[in-house]
Amino acid sequence: MTLGKSSEDYLEAILILQQKRGSVRSVDLAGYMGYSKASVSHAVKNLRAGGFLTVDETGCLCLTDTGQTIAEKIYERHQFFMEQLIAAGVDQETAKQDAHQIEHAISDISFQKLKEKAQKTN
Repeated sequence: MTLGKSSEDYLEAILILQQKRGSVRSVDLAGYMGYSKASVSHAVKNLRAGGFLTVDETGCLCLTDTGQTIAEKIYERHQFFMEQLIAAGVDQETAKQDAHQIEHAISDISFQKLKEKAQKTN
């Protein structure tokens, strides 16, 4: 199943919140992303159906192995592009917004090549 930008954003947000808080509920996700509870509920339902997350008996969202892999991939890209843009002199807020757009648009091959190039120059 190919995920869209929105689904990738949800998975990335769950990963970030898990790292900060340990456990994540839909209400936490709604607050973090600035979306309505209904929108988050719909997204969670779709991500569960796709096998990207589960919801435990206490209502906590848990990424599956597949969901975790995708979330980590998107988060890595975001961090990489944000760091590169800031190093190039872009202000932090613009770098954050631009990195968010780039993380979804670039192919795996291009990202790997850019990452390799950046590692060689550092």
